[in-house]
Amino acid sequence: MIFPLFSGTSAAAPGVLGLSGGSGSSSSGGSFGDEEFQFLQTQYHSLKLECEKLATEKTEIQRHYVMYYEMSYGLNIEMHKQLQAQHLSQHAQGLPVGPHPSGLPHPGLALGGGSGLLALSGALGAQLAAKDERAHLEAAAAAAAAAEHHRALGLRNPLAVQGAYPPGAFGLPPPGVNGDLPGAAGYGAGLHLVSPQMNGAAAAAAAAAAGYGRSPVVGYESPHPHMRVPGLPASLQSAASGKPAYSFHVSADGQMQPVPFPPDALLGPGIPRHARQIHTLNHGEVVCAVTISTSTRHVYTGGKGCVKVWDISQPGSKSPMAQLDCLNRDNYIRSCKLLSDGRTLIVGGEASTLSIWDLATPTPRIKAELTSSAPACYALAISPDNKVCFSCCSDGNIVVWDLHNQTLVRQFQGHTDGASCIDISNDGTKLWTGGLDNTVRCWDLREGRQLQQHDFTSQIFSLGYCPTGEWLAVGMESSNVEVLHVSKPDKYQLHLHESCVLSLKFAYCGKWFVSTGKDNLLNAWRTPYGSSIFQSKESSSVLSCDISPDDQFIVTGSGDKKATVYEVIY
Repeated sequence: MIFPLFSGTSAAAPGVLGLSGGSGSSSSGGSFGDEEFQFLQTQYHSLKLECEKLATEKTEIQRHYVMYYEMSYGLNIEMHKQLQAQHLSQHAQGLPVGPHPSGLPHPGLALGGGSGLLALSGALGAQLAAKDERAHLEAAAAAAAAAEHHRALGLRNPLAVQGAYPPGAFGLPPPGVNGDLPGAAGYGAGLHLVSPQMNGAAAAAAAAAAGYGRSPVVGYESPHPHMRVPGLPASLQSAASGKPAYSFHVSADGQMQPVPFPPDALLGPGIPRHARQIHTLNHGEVVCAVTISTSTRHVYTGGKGCVKVWDISQPGSKSPMAQLDCLNRDNYIRSCKLLSDGRTLIVGGEASTLSIWDLATPTPRIKAELTSSAPACYALAISPDNKVCFSCCSDGNIVVWDLHNQTLVRQFQGHTDGASCIDISNDGTKLWTGGLDNTVRCWDLREGRQLQQHDFTSQIFSLGYCPTGEWLAVGMESSNVEVLHVSKPDKYQLHLHESCVLSLKFAYCGKWFVSTGKDNLLNAWRTPYGSSIFQSKESSSVLSCDISPDDQFIVTGSGDKKATVYEVIY
């Protein structure tokens, strides 16, 4: 809270500062007379008392503020304990919660949090089955015993690349959860959570299947023959055109209907036809974060312990033009954001410190570091006026930083597990955050309070707010993309990913957006109803993406230790 320094004393200010017009101002050759001295001394004491009073009031307000958040934090801890107790009960029933693939811990476990950034629960069946599905849980326990046998045989993780993935980056299920599925496609098919909108017989069947460790999947052919739509009744599998459906409108009462796409879904100004790969940037480590400059000349790729800077204006960029060493050598960078002038880069990741880089100097240098109490930062956002930075923390807090003074000015508390993704409205008044507590929250930045909360049955890994307003796209651990209207209860649910949706970004025109996933896919969708504009299959999980401000380029970061630059073709 900001207090005026000289509250209620403005009338005296000219006399204090200018010292003109006093009755004895010329009595001793410009020096002060006794009356002037007494007058100033009296004013000084008056102002000093006023300042002390304000300081006392400020301290009291801060004390109430801290008490309020301590109470709030205590409630969050209690809720977290209840969740952990629930997980322990699942352990007691024999449901497997396996180690992270390649022996690496999830970030949340390594850092003391409740779960990893992209951790999949090993007890999907228990979480999804209703309370009256106890029999199915017992069957799942039996399946777990069989799974232990498979684990003993050393079921290999088909998605690992030389054990180089960052902890929790993909959240693969523990071996055996989905039965004997040795292939990558088998993993993808078994990871879908039951849709919250399903009801009646369909939901019961899906919950039962989830309890037994397999997912109800319905295959379909064109236009994406390799895709599956999880957990949907056969009656919903065809759109009005007779073609297979992958986009559904969900009404306020949970009714799902295939979306009849309008004639201009894939036509008109600002809608791409496709995108072609024009650069491969061989970073050398898994690329968890990417961003592209306003000039579209430079691409920044964040991997383990450093950000590399690439000049893509020259064809065939084989090596980076600079390397910015951040965090510790073995810590992954989770997010990097440029200020709009292109002169400042902010970097966050698996450390409690954010690095602010000055890019305007001949050799880029760190000009400031911001340290919070959270052990890791999972995502960053910058206010439109470039004055404020928002950091999504592994403890669930959203930290607000004043970039000019490099100070922590506020924390938004509400998420009961790590805050994983963030975006800000174009007018800078609202902040949207998603978390590992299965919620999306909207915060009012003027009033400093939570405005909305949307609850899901899946962890939230990515989100984006449409620059032209009204729509929020959310990427789920369950493979769904959901597009919410920010003031109406209905939404769209899109099924083209086969696994976790790891990143998401709107084009600046607002007419389309892209999402990327653990299924190696980059999908481009029409806003808001999700008509598929184009799709690109990469060679590994696609962890991060960005779109240039002129909507001409897309950049992705991959588990194959590289970034890919696409030119968007209109």
